Amino acid sequence: MSEPFIYDLGSPGRTGVDMPPADVPLTDLPAGFLRQDLPLPEMSELEVVRHYVRLSQLNYAVDKGFYPLGSCTMKYNPKVNERMARLPGLADIHPLQDPATVQGAMQMMYELQQMLAEISGLDAVTLQPAAGAHGELTGVLIMRNAQIARGQGHRNKILVPDSAHGTNPATTTMSGLEVIELPSGPDGNVDVEALRGELDDHVVGLMITNPNTLGLFEQNIVEICEMVHEAGGLVYGDGANLNAIMGIVRPGDLGIDVLHFNLHKTFSTPHGGGGPGSGPVGVVAELAPFLPAPVVGLSEEGDFVWDWPEQSIGRVRAFNGNFGMHVRAYTYIRMHGAEGLRRVSEDAVLNANYIQALLKQRDDYPIPHGDRFCMHELVAQGKIAGAESVHTLDIAKRLIDYGYHPPTVYFPLIVPEALMIEPTETESKDTLDAFVDALTDIAREARSDPELLHSAPQTAPVRRLDEVRAARQPVLARHPEAVSG
Repeated sequence: MSEPFIYDLGSPGRTGVDMPPADVPLTDLPAGFLRQDLPLPEMSELEVVRHYVRLSQLNYAVDKGFYPLGSCTMKYNPKVNERMARLPGLADIHPLQDPATVQGAMQMMYELQQMLAEISGLDAVTLQPAAGAHGELTGVLIMRNAQIARGQGHRNKILVPDSAHGTNPATTTMSGLEVIELPSGPDGNVDVEALRGELDDHVVGLMITNPNTLGLFEQNIVEICEMVHEAGGLVYGDGANLNAIMGIVRPGDLGIDVLHFNLHKTFSTPHGGGGPGSGPVGVVAELAPFLPAPVVGLSEEGDFVWDWPEQSIGRVRAFNGNFGMHVRAYTYIRMHGAEGLRRVSEDAVLNANYIQALLKQRDDYPIPHGDRFCMHELVAQGKIAGAESVHTLDIAKRLIDYGYHPPTVYFPLIVPEALMIEPTETESKDTLDAFVDALTDIAREARSDPELLHSAPQTAPVRRLDEVRAARQPVLARHPEAVSG
């Protein structure tokens, strides 16, 4: 049964709150802002609370169950992070306060900049960007401005592998540059010869995701970086998959010049619901003068101050980024330490390879690069032999009936019927076994009763939607019948 609109629950005369008599002089409200009618529901406080609590319990969340969204890294958010972010000395400060009154907060930001620099092998970090894609835009703008400062303003192309994150081409276009797509080779890595053929004096740089969206480590990454540098270009590392290599290898040591960090993916700050995200950017020393301003610096007197890099691309975010996310990530890093961060990556890779091994053993879902160890995620295909009418979307919807959030589907685009699965390091072997058992059961159902999958989910509060129509013809009115046509 679908949930009723809250507007339909009210009854005349019910009251949630009785306001006390005014103890200040009354004044007329501005007539231009008054409505003739405002039909709000009349409800008791209890009814309102029950309605919204009931709705909240319909939502799926990582605190309720396994969330294997490949690429998105929906890892558990430790509750200690939330407690730290809610400390009054951190939660109640204002970004316009005098720096002398927020030295503790600035010290935390400064140390987080240093930690991220050490983890990545880069030299300087900005915490301003509000999300990973925002970090991408920041990084590409830094690269473009650095090329202009070199006297290379004619450079106008960014090379993007077809195994990169989908936001990379959009970022390039928004930066006013041209996207040149690079194909993958049969091993799932960037085709080095194709790259060589595109390197000329119009290349600003390369954007590369490593591990890539096939869940594979770019085995030629050092050679690739050297080739781009020899051509006068810069290398942008999409750090969205840092959860696979953190504490094991540093992108800066491989030749990466710019890298964004997804604090929500790698460092366990909340993810989803539209934000707030956080996508800090690290750079090599040569590019530090172009970082967005301000960054937290340390004066000769030992005070934390706002520094303004001399060739800064300017602000990319109001104030200094999403500070609460900085607190959570700082807590996560300090509690794990260097050895703990490495263990996070090792366990994430172990879990992904365990799922891949089970799926290969049961042989229901093809794995295009199953001959290689994957990193933190794997890409299978929803192409079940003997069930040709069943597609990846059907499998994903049926997983909802088994109590699991579906993995990422139809991405990366270079794998037909892709099922992109990322277990993260926080899931137990029991959870992984049960998830693979569910996929096995679904494959059996696909062969015996494909219509069951075509009509899935069967048990969710909302059944399968016409997603294309919903996007193109959204119903924005309270009652569907109020929409004409």
